[in-house]
Amino acid sequence: METGMTLRKLLAQADGPVVIPGVGTALEARAAEAAGFEAIYVSGYATAAWRHAVPDIGLIALAEIREALEAVRSATTVPLLVDADTGYGDVSNVADTIHRLEASGASAIQVEDQTWPKRCGHLTGKSVEPIEVAVRKVRAAVRARRDDATLIIARTDARATHDLDEAIERARRFHAEGADALFIDAPESREELERIAAEVPGLKVANMSESGRTPSTTRAEFAELGFEIVLYPTSALRIASRMFVEFFADLAREGDSSSWSGRIQSLDALNALVGLREIEEFERAVLADDGPIRA
Repeated sequence: METGMTLRKLLAQADGPVVIPGVGTALEARAAEAAGFEAIYVSGYATAAWRHAVPDIGLIALAEIREALEAVRSATTVPLLVDADTGYGDVSNVADTIHRLEASGASAIQVEDQTWPKRCGHLTGKSVEPIEVAVRKVRAAVRARRDDATLIIARTDARATHDLDEAIERARRFHAEGADALFIDAPESREELERIAAEVPGLKVANMSESGRTPSTTRAEFAELGFEIVLYPTSALRIASRMFVEFFADLAREGDSSSWSGRIQSLDALNALVGLREIEEFERAVLADDGPIRA
């Protein structure tokens, strides 16, 4: 499955930025692909929250991300961008992370410059590695990939810990080391987005975390600025979590689900999403080829 090259072609041929939804589960990935998305982001935050009910503060690592990636890859054929946090160590750890995620089906792998334990880019209390350490880890990621089509996304959180000048300098250094896409997380104004677009080379990634530090920006506005990738890493998670919190509160209070009858997905629709028809058709085709039973 040459999904890395598919992703590169998608980015090269896109008319404006490619909008990519984030997921933490295979079911979300199925829904995203069914909606027409041509690439999906396996989000560290969404994986931590959906699969383990913990915040994005370094409580999960490579094993959990890889498990989530493999589940999503089994459910979808589109290219997958994967949040690999800090790479989980220094040069050798980063290389091992790249190898394992490539083997599990990653089309693009994102590595950031925070110290471990990392924190969500829109939380306070972060720290970043010295620039020399950050640069060598990106160098390791680029050199470690076994498929030249695999994209390396280099993220910096230095906007929050230092300033935008430092973040832009790091992004430029990452680009010089061969990173395919640059991601300055949590810019805080339209003016900062404009500077990133104008001063950072190569493919640029934006992150839309609603109610986070970056102002709400439309796809058309990102196109005008010159960003190539726009991630929505936790939107589906937060919509769904609000819904099930509200549903459980209603169920506990009322004792039945009747008030949700107009909002709940039908069993047939859910079975269609999880591929029941295809499985049943496969079973029928296999059983139809059974010959007579011999004594």
